[in-house]
Amino acid sequence: MKRRRRYVFLTVFIFFMILVISCGKELNEIKVVPSEKSELGRQIFFDPNLSNPVGLSCSSCHSPEVGFSDPMHRIVSEGAVRGLFSARNVPSIGYSMFSFPLVFDASDSTYSGGFFLDGRVNSLREQAKLPFFNKLEMNNQSESSLAEKVKEASWFPLLEKLYGHIDNPEKMINSMTDAISVFEQSGSLNPFSSKFDYYLKNQVEFTKEEELGLQLFTNPLKGNCASCHITEPDPVSGKILFTDFTYDNIGVPKNPLNAFYSIPTLFNPDGIKFVDSGLGRTVKMNRFAGQFKVPTLRNIAITAPYFHNGFFQTLEEVVHFYNKRDVESFPRPEVELTVNHRETGNLKLSVAEEHAIVAFMRTLTDGYK
Repeated sequence: MKRRRRYVFLTVFIFFMILVISCGKELNEIKVVPSEKSELGRQIFFDPNLSNPVGLSCSSCHSPEVGFSDPMHRIVSEGAVRGLFSARNVPSIGYSMFSFPLVFDASDSTYSGGFFLDGRVNSLREQAKLPFFNKLEMNNQSESSLAEKVKEASWFPLLEKLYGHIDNPEKMINSMTDAISVFEQSGSLNPFSSKFDYYLKNQVEFTKEEELGLQLFTNPLKGNCASCHITEPDPVSGKILFTDFTYDNIGVPKNPLNAFYSIPTLFNPDGIKFVDSGLGRTVKMNRFAGQFKVPTLRNIAITAPYFHNGFFQTLEEVVHFYNKRDVESFPRPEVELTVNHRETGNLKLSVAEEHAIVAFMRTLTDGYK
């Protein structure tokens, strides 16, 4: 969809590396074996005893079986407290390691990078930390209360081995979330093992429909999907990531089935009138309201429902919406002012071409062999 920036500027990469190095120094100066940190992070990720009340782990909403998205395919996921729901559909966190700090490109007035769908934090570690204290998610009341749970965890001795003895709750939580971020950089979340990846290596062939789908996906005069979901190798990682990390409002309607609308007014004072402004809220500018980060399409076939509010249940519905939004009758966009009408809404694709694009996207599911 979006045209914009296709490459991560060198300055962004340098800033990112400085951020990573500074985070490492903040934790401690001890060099640790990455595989051990990854294993520690894995254990923390799957530990259901770190929520309040206990019972909710990171994996409860980010399951490996469905591309690290919601295993129950809910529109929005329930938190540790029964009856409380977040406002947004849980995004896959697979391949999120390849993002970078939020940056503004003055040449075309666009943002890219950041973590979460609205870019509100700038590192994997920050992304891992916030859900622990979100009242609609894991609901811990303070770093001190979470630190007490950490001390009782079966993996706590490994945490002390890798990060040293830490009494300060803040440093303890930072160590814990650092380990999660290392796990999120492992092959478990970034396997590059889809049919598409084997196709690139000439180890499998696409069907005629999948081949047509790829052609339509990359053709700027047809689907033009690759203008945002890039099929060129990322200049930093050398990998094809199927995202340019930019933000867009493609006119997704408000989802009346969003359970967030019916939670107590203490948590959502606007009720059904709530409007999710996405990036606009992060950067505090209305001209970016309704824009959300372009996701990777890797594992997209197993991460339904789709978009920030889970409005669409199938890939067929999603592609049809991109194709026919402006020529058929759809509900009004949740945020109308910033909808992208230049590149989406009237692609003039046939039904067969829509199906071919979906067939291609199904080749992006990991675990093909």
